[in-house]
Amino acid sequence: MTTHVLPASLAEIRDEFLELPEADRLQLLLEFSNELPAVPEKYDGHPELRERVAECQSPVYIIVDVDDDGVVAMHATAPREAPTTRGFASILVQGIAGLTADAVLAIPDDFPQSIGLTRAVSPLRIAGMAGMLRRVKRQVAEKRPA
Repeated sequence: MTTHVLPASLAEIRDEFLELPEADRLQLLLEFSNELPAVPEKYDGHPELRERVAECQSPVYIIVDVDDDGVVAMHATAPREAPTTRGFASILVQGIAGLTADAVLAIPDDFPQSIGLTRAVSPLRIAGMAGMLRRVKRQVAEKRPA
């Protein structure tokens, strides 16, 4: 059984949101949306290699790499016209970067609800981020070294 522990990288992002007044949290989410890294060249132009996140209204695609040492890198694409969704993807990409497979699998499933945006964005958007996290965890479980 996996013990659910929030990694320091995601705890820091969560705390950054929670330290702000609710009215300012959307602005921080927009800043994250502008920081979503481009997917690596090997995936650029190859959407068939990425997985669509059906819970997101916007076309969001993710793929996870797990190296031989079990270190995870998440990659995501989301349209600029969907800054909320893009911001959620960026939070996960940045917060997961460099974590071990075990650390990713231990991320609490309710992390999307813990960052203080449940009253600022629609439940559908929070569900989209939760869908991203579920797919990341499934891909990590499938790809981690034995």
